[in-house]
Amino acid sequence: MRISPIRVVSNEGEMLGVIETAKALALALESGLDLVEVAPNERPPVCRIMDYGKFKYEQKRKASKNTKVHQTQLKEIRLRPKIGEHDIEFKMKKARDFLAHRDKVKLTVMFKGRENAHHERGRDVLNSIVADLEDIAKLEKPPGMESGRSMTAILAPK
Repeated sequence: MRISPIRVVSNEGEMLGVIETAKALALALESGLDLVEVAPNERPPVCRIMDYGKFKYEQKRKASKNTKVHQTQLKEIRLRPKIGEHDIEFKMKKARDFLAHRDKVKLTVMFKGRENAHHERGRDVLNSIVADLEDIAKLEKPPGMESGRSMTAILAPK
């Protein structure tokens, strides 16, 4: 602090008055605390004698307490009954990422045209994915038809 004199507030919150900067620093050192500038724009500037490390710790704790807890979202992964092996692996990797971030995953097999006559193929795709993700997810809703053209299953993180 370059400005002298300064208004000083003690650690307990009582006003010590307007004091020279050097004397205020000596008071702070004497009590084993720090001299912290609280209101630099005031004339004279307001400083407080406090434990700055403890103050920063309290602020950090309050800030971390205020951070929001992750809200679970429902992420959808769309598939087709004639999906390739590599495509399934890629979709499963994405599902693992979602589950690792504590989100639910909705697996949807979309049927088009004549595929609608072969629901067992879509059920097989869903069952194979559910079996592969069994280590990190639990089945919340088993594979079943939803509307006329899609089959869904919902996985939740363990």
